[in-house]
Amino acid sequence: MRFQLLGPLALADGPDVVVLQPSKPVILLAALLLHANSTVSAEYLQRAVWGEDQPATARAALQTCVLRLRRLFTKHGVTGTSIEAVPGGYRITAGPPTLDLLGFRDQVRRATALAGDPEAELYTLKDALSLWQGSLLANVRSDVLHRDEVPRLSEERLRAVERVCDLLLGLGRCGEALVDLWTATRVYPGHERFHEQLIEALYRTGRQSQALAEYRRVKGFLLDELGVDPSPSLRQLELSILRGEDLGAGGGSGAGGIREAEGTRGAAGGRGAAGAVGALEPAPATLDPGSTPQGVQGVVVPLPASAPVVGPVPAVPHFTGREAEAAAMAARLTAPPPPDAGGQRPLTVLVSGAPGIGKSALAQHVAHLVRDSFPAGRLLVRMTRADGHPRTADEVAAEVAAALGSGRAGERALLVLDDVFDADQVRPLLTSPDLAVVVTSRMGLGGLIATHGGWVHRLTAFTEAESYALLLAALGTERVEAEPRAARHLASLCGHFPAALRILTARLLTRPGLRLGDAVEWLGDDPLARLTLTDSPDHSVSGLFDRALGRLDPRLSEAFLRIGSGPPELLGGTGSTGGPEGAVRKGSHPPVPEDVLEQLADAGLLEDGPPGPYRIHDLLRAHLRRTVRIRNRRTEKV
Repeated sequence: MRFQLLGPLALADGPDVVVLQPSKPVILLAALLLHANSTVSAEYLQRAVWGEDQPATARAALQTCVLRLRRLFTKHGVTGTSIEAVPGGYRITAGPPTLDLLGFRDQVRRATALAGDPEAELYTLKDALSLWQGSLLANVRSDVLHRDEVPRLSEERLRAVERVCDLLLGLGRCGEALVDLWTATRVYPGHERFHEQLIEALYRTGRQSQALAEYRRVKGFLLDELGVDPSPSLRQLELSILRGEDLGAGGGSGAGGIREAEGTRGAAGGRGAAGAVGALEPAPATLDPGSTPQGVQGVVVPLPASAPVVGPVPAVPHFTGREAEAAAMAARLTAPPPPDAGGQRPLTVLVSGAPGIGKSALAQHVAHLVRDSFPAGRLLVRMTRADGHPRTADEVAAEVAAALGSGRAGERALLVLDDVFDADQVRPLLTSPDLAVVVTSRMGLGGLIATHGGWVHRLTAFTEAESYALLLAALGTERVEAEPRAARHLASLCGHFPAALRILTARLLTRPGLRLGDAVEWLGDDPLARLTLTDSPDHSVSGLFDRALGRLDPRLSEAFLRIGSGPPELLGGTGSTGGPEGAVRKGSHPPVPEDVLEQLADAGLLEDGPPGPYRIHDLLRAHLRRTVRIRNRRTEKV
């Protein structure tokens, strides 16, 4: 049994995770785990559970609370860990294998010891980062813990984000650093070091005008909100960019010189101002990052050209839903080989479905659930280039071989092959009995399953309950439960589509004062236009669908546009369109060949019916109709 503290407080037994319901015993457990292996005074525990205004019977009530927590341990089968009554208070004993916080810090210490090897240090930190599972102590309702403990751990995370980005910049992987920095600068607008790193990364990737625009934006924020000027290092960075100085490896001036002055490693790596890493915040994972990086969590954007082909599997903040699929996948990946298999194990689990439906999030989440079964490592393998074209099988195989070269012989490794185009990309990687493989793809890949076996999980939109759970996890219980009807209406306007919900929550998090009821009216006016991030237009539902259409054969794309803007009978249904085009007489449109419908369904763009054999998600249909209207207007102008 393992305690998960880096997120909602939970108990994990292999792939099975139980998130504890808010209660006083859960507060007590959190307070003890935050100080594991140390005596925690009864006075502190009383304040944590009841706040500053404690009842007169707090001492006796604490003893009752301890008894309830021990019963909770018995209920969930917690063994090997107990709550000890010691002079002055209580103590819980744990180690890295049984408490994720200690495991994380142990990994960070290992990363510190690798300071002479920046690649190894970065890999180790990112692996440590995978232990973070979302909003810290989201289900622990203690003002004292959130006031005294959460900020301290959050500060550790911020320092670690700085360190990871320093390593990436020092290694010349500026495009990869941008992924984390776009999010960090928006979530922590007053944290100047993040802005400095972002501006440098933009400049070094050839985006000088955008770097200067970001500097002006930060300067305006600091003056308007805080009444202060940018720091000397930020001002020096602006001057270096205006002068056109080389900020890269060996540049010796500008931001590179600033980092050296601050004691931070340059191109060769090293530890400096950001080196005191206590915890690492993961780049929020996208719902479909095989064609995207981890930008704003759950949002699909183009993959940076410098993003690595192979890297550690990132964690997925606020992962919700898909419980049955996650449990089934974990069980299959960790099952022993059948008696007649000669030690071989089934290699392939395929997760398929529409773009933005959550394939990669599920695959990455499961990879972390089964981490203990793959001591040789878990790797995310990106199968798509930045321009949307597939990587060759030989190219990917070479990268995977290099990444696993230092692995331990005979120990199992897990590959997550993300955004696969076709079966030929995958087959050369299914060569070792020590590899388990999870494939995510918009395609059905029936040929791969026919030749190599395995299991298929085809994902559809969230249920109402899953959508509501996502809003709770991302926005916080207090905000959502204050307006539960509005929250459910927002989920409905998003069509319970995971990517849309992620974009919505990102927008709402940047506007904490906006009532959910007001957001319903705002979103309902034009969902497609509103489901985008204004400071990062690539993060949008429309952009996601456009990129999906761009990957189709042009003739197939044209057929899909005709289907999406036409009447239901084109999909095998009957009746009118139900849209602004009004009723369409059956038979007024030429039929769509069955093989075209099958190809679109295989590409994840058509879902199973009813009313007919196929249907199109409401958001996607709205996008197709808008696309056709825009194209028609352009044709009319010509």
